[in-house]
Amino acid sequence: MRNIKSFKKMKKNGSKISMITAYDYSSGKITEEANIDCILVGDSLGMVVLGYENTLEVTLEDIIHHTKAVRRGAKDTFIISDMPYMSYHLSLNDTKANASKLIIEGKANAVKLEGGTKSRLEAISAIVDCEIPVVAHLGLTPQSINKFGGYKVQGKTNDRFNKILDQALEIQKAGAFMLVLEGVPEKLGKEISEKLSIPTIGIGAGRYTDGQVLVWHDLLGLSEFDFKFSKKYKNLSLQIKNALENYDNDVKNKKFPTKENVYFPIEDEKTEQKI
Repeated sequence: MRNIKSFKKMKKNGSKISMITAYDYSSGKITEEANIDCILVGDSLGMVVLGYENTLEVTLEDIIHHTKAVRRGAKDTFIISDMPYMSYHLSLNDTKANASKLIIEGKANAVKLEGGTKSRLEAISAIVDCEIPVVAHLGLTPQSINKFGGYKVQGKTNDRFNKILDQALEIQKAGAFMLVLEGVPEKLGKEISEKLSIPTIGIGAGRYTDGQVLVWHDLLGLSEFDFKFSKKYKNLSLQIKNALENYDNDVKNKKFPTKENVYFPIEDEKTEQKI
């Protein structure tokens, strides 16, 4: 299993880090078998798994439930769990308690939270003080969708560029061991990655971050979303639809089940038949 030290070593050696989201046993198992470096159980599950309009409805219980499922499939992969909206916004005691639940109940290795304001820096420090590794997240932070007025590229103006850069430096000081950069100009992703000693993971942050993360459903063509920063490696949505249509046709035309799919009586009751 990768760990904090190995991620830092990968950055130092110039080895890119691969991260993918996963939300259940099967996706966790396949991701581990593919030797992906780390898994993010993201609050994106609200949109791609639960059908919510955005990530704001996702609860801590949702993340714990899905993290436990992913861990059962990916026993030896470093797992990061998202802290959902309002799980780290009220008090530091609540923040620490919620982070610990993701580690103890969900069996995650680290937690991730969004933002770089003073209160977020305090939250990072408090969680780290509980011996829990923290991944930070800057740029387009989906939990701030109402504040941003939609999903928009961040850091385009000089002021916003410099503010995000400053926040990245403060996040490192606060104790985060990794930083996700989402939806920012490539120049900003490059400059932050060069200035920080902790690894950066990009999603729409250009070619120069220390690693990349993609959403399971986007990568496999299972999502209705089509983002510029993403790459569809397979169009499984179409293949699955075709398979279901073929199944429906076989059932209606009495082509399934066939003789090969049914069981027949046998004389010896002690003889076992495999399902």
